[in-house]
Amino acid sequence: MTGSEKETQTLLTVEEQVGVRKRRQVTGTVRASTFSHEREQAVEADLSTETLEVERVPIGRFVDGPIPDRQDGDTTVISVIEEVATVEVRLKLVEEVRITRRTASRKMTDQVMLRRQEVVIEQDPSLDNPVT
Repeated sequence: MTGSEKETQTLLTVEEQVGVRKRRQVTGTVRASTFSHEREQAVEADLSTETLEVERVPIGRFVDGPIPDRQDGDTTVISVIEEVATVEVRLKLVEEVRITRRTASRKMTDQVMLRRQEVVIEQDPSLDNPVT
């Protein structure tokens, strides 16, 4: 081979390509139906019912402060309070005045002037012989 034969030659070849495409086609139809069947069956269950009784109990007395809610058996007791402005007249003992009576006896010696009246009756002698 000669130098010119050593040259690279390019030959054209054919290339095949494939392409895949999809399409929808209806080939048949189906129908679906549902049916319900009913039957009665007895069942047993324990049911409970709760009821509430509300009782309002009037009290009407003054308290020193709020009373917390409390539980008395199955009963919840809620105390309802209200603030009330009051004007109050009360007696306040300010003081006592104590007066004590004491009797004391003692003997006393003193000089005093005493007066005494005396009546002296005399007959007039000239009237002893009456003139007739």
